[in-house]
Amino acid sequence: MASTRCAACKYLRRRCPSDCIFSLYFPSNNPQRFAYVHKIFGASNIGKMLQDLPLHRRADAADSLYYEAHCRIKDPVYGCVGIINILLQEIYNVQCQIAKIQAEIAFLGTHAQSDQTQYQQLQIAPNLDPNFLSEQKGLSNSFDDSSTWFF
Repeated sequence: MASTRCAACKYLRRRCPSDCIFSLYFPSNNPQRFAYVHKIFGASNIGKMLQDLPLHRRADAADSLYYEAHCRIKDPVYGCVGIINILLQEIYNVQCQIAKIQAEIAFLGTHAQSDQTQYQQLQIAPNLDPNFLSEQKGLSNSFDDSSTWFF
């Protein structure tokens, strides 16, 4: 009979009835789970909370109670709220990084468009007469003394 007791009944040093509300949610192979929850909430309060819930929600509630108790023991001042604040700060930092990267992408995108426009203009230029560009600059391919402006 001693090996079939749940962690709660072992911790409380009592006989585990067949309809024990703790047996499904605090198995004997994990006694620390009930110890944390009992230390923070108390066995009577845990029992009342579990009895007030429908059967399909009790497992989630027991998991939540354990998580809250575990966090409260690790951080007595903030508990779960401390973890939530840390996660919110991480979300904020990641959102700032995303905004920064999006701004860099937009900046590089505008420069890429101007570079692409210049590249397209260069692609059009080779189709022109080779003397066209030099004539536009005031230069000529033929060199004769009459066209020079300096002596």
